[in-house]
Order: sequence, then C-alpha cells, then structure tokens
Amino acid sequence: MGISTSLGPIREVDLPGGRIRYHDTGSGSPVVFVHGLLVNADLWRKVVPEVAAAGHRCLTPDWPFGSHSVPMPDADLSPTGAADLISAFLRELDLSDVTLVANDTGGAITQIMLSRDHSRVGRVVFTNCDAYEKFFPQPFTLLPTLARVPGLLDTILQGLRFRPAQRLPLAFGLVTKRPMPPQIADSYLVPSRTSGPIRADLRRFLRGIHKRHTMAAARSFPSIDLPVLLAWAPEDKVFRIDFARRLAGDFPDATLRTIDNSLTFIAEDQPELLSEMIVEFTRLHATP
Repeated sequence: MGISTSLGPIREVDLPGGRIRYHDTGSGSPVVFVHGLLVNADLWRKVVPEVAAAGHRCLTPDWPFGSHSVPMPDADLSPTGAADLISAFLRELDLSDVTLVANDTGGAITQIMLSRDHSRVGRVVFTNCDAYEKFFPQPFTLLPTLARVPGLLDTILQGLRFRPAQRLPLAFGLVTKRPMPPQIADSYLVPSRTSGPIRADLRRFLRGIHKRHTMAAARSFPSIDLPVLLAWAPEDKVFRIDFARRLAGDFPDATLRTIDNSLTFIAEDQPELLSEMIVEFTRLHATP
C-alpha cells in the first residue's frame, strides 16, 4: 500500500473480484488517480496535497498492477477487466463528475474505460502514457511474453532488489530523471518480490496486454465529448510528443500542454507543474 502520509487516510472498497485499498483526502469535486505498471498510489504523493488544497477530494487507489498489497485472485485483470475496475470504483463510492488523472499503463487502461463507460467522468488528464499500437512500447514490449515463461518474471523481480538495477531501462531508468527515494522504490517493488499472490496478479495482468485493446479504444475517441488535457513531457523517449499530438487530434475537446525537464513520471519529476495544470484545468472546465 502507498506509504505516503500526504495521500490521506487508507480506506478499502470491495469491487468485483476483490478489494482495493485507496487513500482519500480533501473535499470538493473528486479527482481519481490511475497509476501504471509496478507503481502504486505513492506515485502521486507530491501532487495530491496541492490538488486537495485547491478544493478537491483526491482518491488515490492502489490498482492491481503489481505494487498493490491486497491480492485480487478472483478479479478479471485483462485490460478490459482492469478498465471495468475503475468504473466499479467510481460506482461503489458514488462519485460523479470525476476528474481522472492517468499516467503510463494507467493511461491505456483509462482510455479503455472511457470507451466502455464514462458516465461518471467529467474530464480527463493524461500524462505520458500508452495508447494506440504502443501497449506496451519499447523496451517493455516483451514483458507480456516474459510473463508467460515459468519463473522468469520472478527472476527479474528479484534482480530489482538491487538499487543499480532499478535504474536500468527495463525498470525505472527511462521513466524518471533521477533515482527515486529508496523507501518509494521499495513501496513499488517489494510487494511483487515478496508475495506470491501479488506476483500472480501481476503475471495475469501482463499476459493480457495487447495493442488490440488500445486500438479498439481509440476508435471511440471521436465520440468521447469530454474535456481532455494532455500534460506531456516532450523529453520522454518512451512516449514521444507526436503521440500526444495524435491523441489531441482524436479527442474532440483536447488541449496539449508540455512540461519540460521530465520523463514519463511527471508526477515524480515535475509534480508542482503537473499539480498547477490539473487545478487550472478543473477550474476551466468546472461543471456549472
């Protein structure tokens, strides 16, 4: 579970197939955060305080993407199943006019969710993330295949207990400008390394990753008439700026803004700028 006290109290909610832990802080219109693979709510630890202070209720779940603490052995962790978990989370907590903020793999899952049910969503912020034919992008393309080889995923995860390995391209080297604090890296990597059931969830999630899901979701983009902000780091080599331009062209009400001196995890590299953009965007597109 996310360890950062800045995220607020820990709560739990029962969803189809299992239980999700989440942090909940602030009051006002809800902002729900969707992280990606092998991270958890701690990704947003430097963003949530500013957004909550601006008058929002911030909810940061640990989605079952490998760094969660409550196993979900009965959950459908295919891309569509994971997308439906987001919808179920909003429904179970009776949230409406929600601002979704998504990053990395979580961006792809959010796109799939929007194509299936966006009735409770008011606006969306995408930071650098998977989409279209890049689900996963290089060098992560082989992960779904590696997850099918018995024992190989376990070996990779065990290797990531060494700090230098965490800066390799297949770990966090391509997504953050600087090494993460050790306690945060451990928050991300210890659950899958030490828990067989969490590892099993991760393996099931990885095995389902395929571009057909994001390509199918993309066909619905022109009909999704929600305000969309693309807060993008152009320095990112994994999800390039032309990717953001393509998304901006496909959503009917999209705005592209750039954030310098950052890689994929803008919430880690430039949290102040991202927080400002989220707050400005929600005010600009507030429901009357």
